[in-house]
Amino acid sequence: MTPEMAIRRALELAERGRYSTSPNPRVGCVVVDGSGEVAGEGFHERAGGPHAEVAALEKAGARARGGTLFVNLEPCAHEGRTPPCADAVIRAGVKRVICSIEDPDPRTAGDGIRRLREAGLEVEVGAEADAARRLNEVFLISVAKRRPFVHLKWAASLDGKIASRTGASRWITGEEARADSMRLREECDAVVVGAGTVLADDPALTRRAGLNGSIVPHRRIVLDGRLRVSPDARVFDRSDSWLVTAHPERAAEFRARGVTVEPLTTLGALLTRLHALEVRSLLVEGGGVTAWSFLKAGLVDRVTAYVAPKLIGGAGAPSPLSGDGFDDVNAAPRLVSIEVETLGADIRLSGLVG
Repeated sequence: MTPEMAIRRALELAERGRYSTSPNPRVGCVVVDGSGEVAGEGFHERAGGPHAEVAALEKAGARARGGTLFVNLEPCAHEGRTPPCADAVIRAGVKRVICSIEDPDPRTAGDGIRRLREAGLEVEVGAEADAARRLNEVFLISVAKRRPFVHLKWAASLDGKIASRTGASRWITGEEARADSMRLREECDAVVVGAGTVLADDPALTRRAGLNGSIVPHRRIVLDGRLRVSPDARVFDRSDSWLVTAHPERAAEFRARGVTVEPLTTLGALLTRLHALEVRSLLVEGGGVTAWSFLKAGLVDRVTAYVAPKLIGGAGAPSPLSGDGFDDVNAAPRLVSIEVETLGADIRLSGLVG
């Protein structure tokens, strides 16, 4: 196996943990022996479980000695739920390590690479770096910003309407786009909507694609400053529900149902609270007011829009972003690193907020 094939294989393996590794990164590993043959493979499946390097080294056994280890993220150097991977790599007798990117976690942040080099291993960094950053953008940004990665999502018609003037919105996009949207929800640790969405649609906001199971906790959050929603709304039917309101003293009925009630101060404070609970990604599914509040606060990292080839029209029909908007179109945020995919008759457009 060539080095190029091996690092790409490591990324493929890392992808298997897409729905289950949070709050940890997605990591895959390939160990190639001295003759160039694959000796072991592994990936990190869940927090607390074996890391990719340890899994691959265990399968490789004695064949790892003198070989090369390929991994998409720097081997960790700290004691967390599991021992440091850098030490395991050294003990295995690996001669060379090729990794895509450094781990920004302050507990490692280059220390894993330093430890490997001090032990006499050859270490190369940068192979398939762009793909590795894309795969772990949630982990990288949440570490850098000390808050969850915020992913804003909506479905709209070609003329930018998320519902008709009467409020009808089912269904703007087709089945394939809706299924992809459900997969996106499975990737995220929490989902948030505003009171308007709950009052209009009474959504459950549950994971229904069956990709995550119960490996990573899921929090369903409603922002309701004025406390307009009912405790009987479907979103409050389980203990993973949150109500964030400016009137927590009036929320006794919600607490009686097992809902977590949080005071509404700022969105930044909410994100800090969620990050402390190991929430690393937040999907914003709310209407235009909620979406605008996150964008205006500069708290959106990625936007994904599902666009249907429909023309709904209507001056009063809602759009994905409400609020005051930006006065200067040149000051409006732009998306970068844009990805476009066709899903049935619809288009999925996604990009980072630059």
